[in-house]
Amino acid sequence: MASSSLSGLNSLRITPLDDDDEEEQEKDKAMEILNEADDDADDDDDEEEEDEGVVLGFVEKPKNPESLLRHFFPSKAGGVPAWLDPVKLPNEKSRTCGICREPLQFLLQIYAPISEIESAFHRTLYVFMCPSMKCLRQDQHEQWKRGEESPCRSVKVFRCQLPRSNPFYSSEPPKHGDRPLTDAATLCCWCGTWKGEKVCSSCKTANYCSEKHQILHWNSGHKAVCCQFISSLEASTSDFGSKKMSAKEKVACKTLYPEFEVIIEEECEYDTEPTGDQSCTTSLVSVHDKSDETFQLLSDKFEGDIDKKSWVSFEERISKAPEQVLRYCRDLKAKPLWPLSSGRPSKEDIPKCKYCKGPLCYEFQIMPQLLYYFKVGNDPDSLDWGTIVIYTCLASCEASLSYKEEFAWVQLYPTGP
Repeated sequence: MASSSLSGLNSLRITPLDDDDEEEQEKDKAMEILNEADDDADDDDDEEEEDEGVVLGFVEKPKNPESLLRHFFPSKAGGVPAWLDPVKLPNEKSRTCGICREPLQFLLQIYAPISEIESAFHRTLYVFMCPSMKCLRQDQHEQWKRGEESPCRSVKVFRCQLPRSNPFYSSEPPKHGDRPLTDAATLCCWCGTWKGEKVCSSCKTANYCSEKHQILHWNSGHKAVCCQFISSLEASTSDFGSKKMSAKEKVACKTLYPEFEVIIEEECEYDTEPTGDQSCTTSLVSVHDKSDETFQLLSDKFEGDIDKKSWVSFEERISKAPEQVLRYCRDLKAKPLWPLSSGRPSKEDIPKCKYCKGPLCYEFQIMPQLLYYFKVGNDPDSLDWGTIVIYTCLASCEASLSYKEEFAWVQLYPTGP
């Protein structure tokens, strides 16, 4: 039986490292474990992800939309983000695609507190990406860049964490009808995602995160509403600043991904081998409504038998729960479940934390099944991926920024022979 993201939060709390008074020794030990795990992967590329308490994420329409508000600390996909810190949101450079410079679209967020770290009593990870497949293909080249080469990414991950005592939320668990302690920053009235730092020069009531979103809103109907509003002001003796535009849409954009609650379950609950008939009906290929011919075309593009073996192992593993959209496990020995052998990062390909310079560790991965629920098409220019793997700061360090950027590794399906 699926449990709500609130009732299952303990499943997302990580096991503490062995007690050690020296922080550097803790980092060294963690690095040693990470290196051992990576060496194991090098010894056997076909080895499956280790069963270290993997938690699966599924999506369903929320029974109570209120549960997705920020003060209920939701895990959710699609719609708009529920910002943990509702005031100090990512800046303009952080919130745009590094390739096309357009604002990124919200994909999902996972509430993953770490009880052993006081500053991470509340902790949420956010994933955003550009909806352009062209940018995602370019992202494949960018994610390999290191050192002086600054990668321009179309997929970005942010980590936000708060102590139990903070200005925004009560220290007690939220109850139905509760409200946040403080107001949030004004958001873009087109996307409802990013901070609305630009204002319509006419009505002074519509805020935007970018010039593009202002133009889209203007052309989609705000022009008429704005002109009508200005006319009513000119005909009124009321003070200009005391009037507000009526019937203003909270989020005008109609192309956001549909909103879902992320429900979590332990993978071990699915450790039963499907029967022959069940395996045919629950495979990833059939869930994506792809024919055997389409799968064969994909298979023909694999780089040798090792990719085919990796794909078969991947599909066999997820066929136990084919509707999963996410796999979570912050155990230091955990490894992602890769669809392909080619295109995996080595330990040298995973950068250090840009804030504390400590190691990053695998935390969760996003599965391609999410695209099915988002109703993304199957044409060549539609968004697609094999998996998106998220690496986060092992120490979940603090920094002056409220939203610290983490690292995503995207593995795409092959496109050439």
